[in-house]
Amino acid sequence: MTSLTFNTTTPNGPDTTDPRDIDWAERQARAVVPFDVVDGLPVNPITGGLPEGRNGLWHWGEAVAADAIVLAFDINNRRRVLLVEREDGHGWALPGGMLDPGETPKAAAVRELAEETGLVRYPGEFYMLPARGVNDPRAGANAWMVTVPAVLTMRCLPLPEVHGMDDARYAGWFPADSYAELTTALEGEVFPAHVALLREVLDA
Repeated sequence: MTSLTFNTTTPNGPDTTDPRDIDWAERQARAVVPFDVVDGLPVNPITGGLPEGRNGLWHWGEAVAADAIVLAFDINNRRRVLLVEREDGHGWALPGGMLDPGETPKAAAVRELAEETGLVRYPGEFYMLPARGVNDPRAGANAWMVTVPAVLTMRCLPLPEVHGMDDARYAGWFPADSYAELTTALEGEVFPAHVALLREVLDA
């Protein structure tokens, strides 16, 4: 996975490029999720029926993020997962974000974890799950997100201290022996782009 060149985007603001001037054949050749182009515009292959354009995303077409799924066991040997509360009002999410140009998904997950929670030292190594399209509420008919999840399971007492940083209001460890237990413990909704991923990992 890390040998691939992903469709990355600049995080400093919306892409002002006319989408019809983009080399979509080149983008299609390295896309994680295959997509069509109609009348010079990329067509969202993940979710249909969305508003024309980019909606709340800054890029055109596919962009790739990495998300860190950090699991730990507390003093009672109950599993917990590290989540952050997003500042944009989209709920509780895994620490993560866009890949920088030339950055591998694993490196991006480690970087985003540190930037959003302050967690930089931990036992164990991340392993990567396959990339997949996600149901991002910011997506539009011509812009969508793909994520490459990185998973770390650790046994470390006490649980490492974390803090909401960067674009995260809050960071914390939540009960997660199952997805149902997690949602019961949360005050608020899970970020829609991470629902299926959390279900996959927590209910496996």
